Amino acid sequence: MEYKNLLLENNDGITTLTINRREALNSLNSSVLAELECALYELDLDAAIKAVVLTGAGDKAFVAGADIKEMSELSSFEAHDFARRGQRLMLLINRMRKPVIAAVNGYALGGGLELALACDFIYASEKAKFGFPEVGLGVIPGFGGTQNLARLIGSNKANELIFSGRIINAAKALSWGIVNEVFPADELLLKVLETAREIAGKGTLGVAYAKDAIVNGLSMTKEDGFRYEASLFGVLFATDDQKEGMGAFLGKRAAQFQGK
Repeated sequence: MEYKNLLLENNDGITTLTINRREALNSLNSSVLAELECALYELDLDAAIKAVVLTGAGDKAFVAGADIKEMSELSSFEAHDFARRGQRLMLLINRMRKPVIAAVNGYALGGGLELALACDFIYASEKAKFGFPEVGLGVIPGFGGTQNLARLIGSNKANELIFSGRIINAAKALSWGIVNEVFPADELLLKVLETAREIAGKGTLGVAYAKDAIVNGLSMTKEDGFRYEASLFGVLFATDDQKEGMGAFLGKRAAQFQGK
């Protein structure tokens, strides 16, 4: 499928998905949300894809936010629907069996930060900026930001960032635990792809089930999470990937996983 606002590049089981609205700093409007949902759904169904890298076109912005021009005309009902569409995209990323890595190359503000937070982890350029400026517009984050940020870094730091509308740099985002690593701008995508290739070389089902255990376990008690982890652990012993992985280890050879 061809997309108006997205660029997709596939290499060795890794898809780099680039939001391509440079003239609007890659901001999220209804069209972009719909295209992202469609593209990510298709990538999740494609057995040949092992990992997804999500980034923004150019060197100024990952995603500078949701499209304020479009939002400014919304009624209360329409705004609620717009938020739910954005949240549906974030939940799709959360529920994908494939790992999704955010490569934040510039501004990740508002909906852009929410999109990055929905990914499994974030690598950032030294030039990256993060923040939720919504309160300065008289609204709040609407694509899951209040929930995902507080769960990631705790309510105190989340409160400070969201209530103040402050924009922080990559170093502070790293110290707060929002991003995993920070790299020079010209190295960011190379480093993200290195990690994506490392993940792609592991057991496809093992990675998928590990993501499942982490995502769903966070909403359970620890005891229920342990039980859920054990059930997934057991299921994997009925797969070809488990037999291949352990057989390769014992045979001192490289495993050739098939995702079965």
